[in-house]
Amino acid sequence: MEKKIRKTYCPVDYAFQRIGGKYKGRIIWSLREGCLRYGELIRVIEGISPKMLTQTLKELEEDKLVIRIAYPIVPPHVEYKLSETGTGLLPFIDQMRIWGEQQMEVA
Repeated sequence: MEKKIRKTYCPVDYAFQRIGGKYKGRIIWSLREGCLRYGELIRVIEGISPKMLTQTLKELEEDKLVIRIAYPIVPPHVEYKLSETGTGLLPFIDQMRIWGEQQMEVA
């Protein structure tokens, strides 16, 4: 499933095309402290279905924001971690988190 990034000349639009959606920011934020397995991500991201987590992880991997590490053992062991590009998003997502907290307080 190849996702097409719509051609845009606005850096803000481009950024939101890559990290927009209900769960991408939450997955990136959850991976900020290191590798997590699929089951751990399901537990920490409230409300995400297995199908949506799988789909979103694939999109983040295609966009080179998340790295999937599959260990050749039985039973299978797969971990996810932020790429260098994904790690670069953390200050931006943290500022969005702070802004969201402030707005929730006044709402």
